[in-house]
Amino acid sequence: MASRAPRSSEVFPLAATSRRGGHAPSDILALVTSTSPWSPSVGAAFALAVPWSSHVTGCFIHSALLALRGLEEEPTVLSLLLEAPPEAESIAEDFEELARRSGVQSVAWMRAQTGLAHTMRQLGAWHDLIVLERDIVQGDGSSELLGEALFGCRKPCLMLPPQWGGTLAVERVTLAWNGSLEATRAIHAALPFLAHAREVVVVDGASPPAGDYGEVAPCFDPIAYLTQHDIIARRRRIHVSSQEAGDALLHEAERMNSGLLVMGAYGRSRLRERVLGGATRRILEKTTLPVLMQH
Repeated sequence: MASRAPRSSEVFPLAATSRRGGHAPSDILALVTSTSPWSPSVGAAFALAVPWSSHVTGCFIHSALLALRGLEEEPTVLSLLLEAPPEAESIAEDFEELARRSGVQSVAWMRAQTGLAHTMRQLGAWHDLIVLERDIVQGDGSSELLGEALFGCRKPCLMLPPQWGGTLAVERVTLAWNGSLEATRAIHAALPFLAHAREVVVVDGASPPAGDYGEVAPCFDPIAYLTQHDIIARRRRIHVSSQEAGDALLHEAERMNSGLLVMGAYGRSRLRERVLGGATRRILEKTTLPVLMQH
C-alpha cells in the first residue's frame, strides 16, 4: 500500500482550545476517493487532527457515486450494487495504521452509499470540518455538483487544489470580506486556523446591498471581531466588479504568499443556490493553495 504519514512540518502549530482562535474542530471528515495512494484529504485531515486532538472520519466515495445528484436520503440502487471490495477490511486497518503513525489517536472508517451532496450533508451533521479535493468531481456538471454539496452541508470545507501535494501552512492567511453572512461565517470558522498565523490580511471588497433587513441588521466588523480573539489583522481595500472579484482575491493571496485563503461560498442566485457563483468558481478553478469555504 503506497502511503505515508505526514511530515512534522505539515502539522499546524495550533492550540486545541485557547482564547486566540477559539475552539478547534473536534470531529474532522476526510472524503477519500483513492487509497493507493491515499487521497491528499487524508494527510491534510491528519495534519490538522494532531495538534487539535481531533477525531478523524475517513469516508470512501466510489467514483460511480460522485455523479449522483440531489440530497435524497435513501441509498440508491447503484450504491447497493457496489459491494465493498474483498480488501475493504484491510483498507480500514491501513487507515487506522496510517493514523497511528501520523499521531492521530481517534479515527473511524466508512464507505458512502449515496452521492457527494447527501454524504456531506449527512456526515456533516456530526462533524465540524470537511476536507476534500477541488477535483473530487470532474466533467460536465461538476460545478453544479460541487456547489450542491458545499451549500447543502452547511459546514466549513477545506478545499485542496487539484494534484495538491504541498504542506499545510497558515503563517500567512488571506480573508475575503464583502459584508455578507457567508463571509462572516467563513471568518468565524477560520478562527482555529488563525491561532498562530503571523500575518492576517482582510481583503475588503464592496459590500453587497443591505437586503431585506436594511439598516436594522447588526454590523459585523471583521477587524474588531478578530481583535476580540487576540488576532491582529490588517485591512486591504479593493474596488473591483463582481466579475473581477475572484481574480482580485487570488492576486492578493499570491502577493502576500498566503498558505490559506478564507472566503464565503456563494451561489449564482438566491433562488437556486446549487450552482457556484462566478467568484467562487473562479477561485476553485485557478487557486493553487487550500481554500477554507463556508456557505
